[in-house]
Amino acid sequence: MTLLDAQPYDAAKARRRKIRISVALLVVVVLAVLAWMYRNWPEEHAVDKFFTALQHQDYETAYGIYFNDPGWRQHQQKYSQYAYADFYRDWGPGGEWGLVKSHKIYGSAGTSQGVVVEVIVNERSEHARMFVQKADKTLTVFPYSPL
Repeated sequence: MTLLDAQPYDAAKARRRKIRISVALLVVVVLAVLAWMYRNWPEEHAVDKFFTALQHQDYETAYGIYFNDPGWRQHQQKYSQYAYADFYRDWGPGGEWGLVKSHKIYGSAGTSQGVVVEVIVNERSEHARMFVQKADKTLTVFPYSPL
């Protein structure tokens, strides 16, 4: 085949190819933006479940979410440093936030070890800040200080 035997230029085919490439790039950009916006979603979801349990006054479930261990009752000695009685005193009706009647995830910021999730509790101007460890999804109050 020589240069004189080349196919004639097809403008419609070139336009379709350009459109396909543009759509593929747009899909990649949209997926990248969505991945960036929801990069902390698992940690935010854990904090939302925690505050939902507090809002329903289900403190035992909230304690299990706090340690990411729904079966915590079978091995309570594992959590002797922060026993359920201490948790109830801190998060129950007499705690710093009182009865949780409403909550809303305000935002989050990632660190190398976990994510800090900011929560509006009972529409107060002061926000609750929870630290969620990425490795095991356990919660603690921010500022986080490992033992």
